[in-house]
Amino acid sequence: MDETKDEVRHSAVPSHALVVAPEPPALAGMATASREWEKVHQLALKSLDRFMSLEPKVLQGDDREAVHDMRVASRRLQQILDLIYPAPPKAIRRLRRKIRCSRGALSGVRNCDVQLDRVETVLGNKRVAHRQAWEAVKEYLRERRAEAFDKALGRLSKVNLAVFYVRLKSHLTSNGAHPQANGGTRAIPEALSSEEFYQRIHHGLETVWGDFEARIEESRHDSQPQVIHGVRLAAKRLRYAAEVIREFNMPGTEAAVTWLRNLQQQLGDWHDLEVLEEMLIEMVARPAFLREHLGVAMEVEKLILRNRTAKKTYLGRFARMTRDDAGIERIQQWVNQTLSAPPEVFAAA
Repeated sequence: MDETKDEVRHSAVPSHALVVAPEPPALAGMATASREWEKVHQLALKSLDRFMSLEPKVLQGDDREAVHDMRVASRRLQQILDLIYPAPPKAIRRLRRKIRCSRGALSGVRNCDVQLDRVETVLGNKRVAHRQAWEAVKEYLRERRAEAFDKALGRLSKVNLAVFYVRLKSHLTSNGAHPQANGGTRAIPEALSSEEFYQRIHHGLETVWGDFEARIEESRHDSQPQVIHGVRLAAKRLRYAAEVIREFNMPGTEAAVTWLRNLQQQLGDWHDLEVLEEMLIEMVARPAFLREHLGVAMEVEKLILRNRTAKKTYLGRFARMTRDDAGIERIQQWVNQTLSAPPEVFAAA
C-alpha cells in the first residue's frame, strides 16, 4: 500500500535523542511570534518526534509497518519544513537532505514489504492458482528484502539520526535566538506576524497546487509510468500541505484531504503493481534461475501478464477520478477559497 494512512500509533521518542536534546521552551507567550506561527512550530516538533520514535522499530528489522510509517513521517516533516523555510539556509538544506536520504534508504525495503504482503495474502488462499510460482516469488522477495535492509542500515548509519534530531530540534526551538544578560540565549521561533504567516501559507499552497495541476494536465496526454508517478508524488505534497492547513480549521479542508487520499490509493495500488512487475522480470531474467526452474519461470511470466491487466484497471480508475470535473473542481475551489481567505481566519483557529 502507499502512504495513505491518517491514523498513527504514537510511541516514545528514542532514548538516545531525548537524553541529548534540550527540552523546548513553551512557545506560548513568546510575544514576537504570531499564534499561528507558534502552532506550526509545535506541529513541526511533534512531526520530528514522531519521525524519530520510529527509528528503533525500523532497526529491529522485521517491523514492516514501522518502515512504512517512518517514510510517511519523513514526508510530513519535510512538508512542514518547506513551509517554515521557503528559502532554507544551508544548515536546513543539509538537514532536509538527511530526511530525504532516510526515506530513500528505506525505499527498497518498503517495496519488498509491500510485495511480500501481497504474496502472503495470495498464498493464504488454499485454492490459489500458480502456487509454485508464488512460492518462488516469496522466496525471491525475502532474499531481496534482506539485501535491501543491509544496505538501508549502512545508509542510515551515515545519516546519524541522533545528531540530526538534536540539530533540527535546536533550529526549531531557537530560531532567531536573542542573547541574554547572563550570556545565554532566549529561544524564540521566527517572528512572523499573522499577515506574514498567511503569505507563507499562500505561497506554499500555490506552489504545490500549481505542480499538482500541471502533472494532472500532463497525464491526460501521456500515460507513461514516469508521468503517472509524477502525479503520485505531487498528490502527496498537496495532501500533506492540506493536512497542515487542516490544523487551522479551514472549511473544506477535510474533504480535500479525503479526495487526495483516495487518489493516492489508486495511484499507490498502480505503483505497487508497477514495482511488482519490475521485480518479477528481474527474477526470471537471472540465467541460473532459468536453467534450474524453467517451468516456474514460465508460470511467473503468466503472472506478469495478469499483473499488466490489473495495472490497466487502476489507471482507468485514476483517469476517471481526474477527468471528473466535479472532483477536480472541488479541490480547486478549496484551493481558491484558502488562498482568498483573510489572515484573520488562520488567527482565529
